[in-house]
Amino acid sequence: MAKLPSSKTIKELAELLSETGLTEIEVETGDMRIKVARQGTAVSAVVPQVAAAPAAAEAAPEPKEAAPAPAPADHPGGVKSPMVGTAYLAPEPGSANFVKVGDTVSEGQTILIVEAMKTMNPIGAPKSGKVTQILVSNEQPVEFDEVLMIIE
Repeated sequence: MAKLPSSKTIKELAELLSETGLTEIEVETGDMRIKVARQGTAVSAVVPQVAAAPAAAEAAPEPKEAAPAPAPADHPGGVKSPMVGTAYLAPEPGSANFVKVGDTVSEGQTILIVEAMKTMNPIGAPKSGKVTQILVSNEQPVEFDEVLMIIE
């Protein structure tokens, strides 16, 4: 089984994109292919050798009138990606999503899948609670430690 690229490698490729003004760079070593592409101002990394569909635009969450919510990265209920890959919100194309905003989940319940190196990795809820935000769209490339969902 091939080793996943380090965050440092992906960051170096992303910096190379910025320095050269390129919008996409792809590196292949043995059976691993890393593609880093810039979409607008965001940089994403795709590890699987399957073509990823373009990410759908996500509507911005409506601001609350109360105190500002913590940034998703600092949110205590943030569910972070354990790896670089592609997020899938449903078990298979055409089926219902594992969860939607407002659903109550139990600790360990599968809430999405992250595909890495052609392996589907179910991501379980780290705690029981209510899904208040889903921060990724189906088939969206995700990075290691990126917040995918908020469970309160």
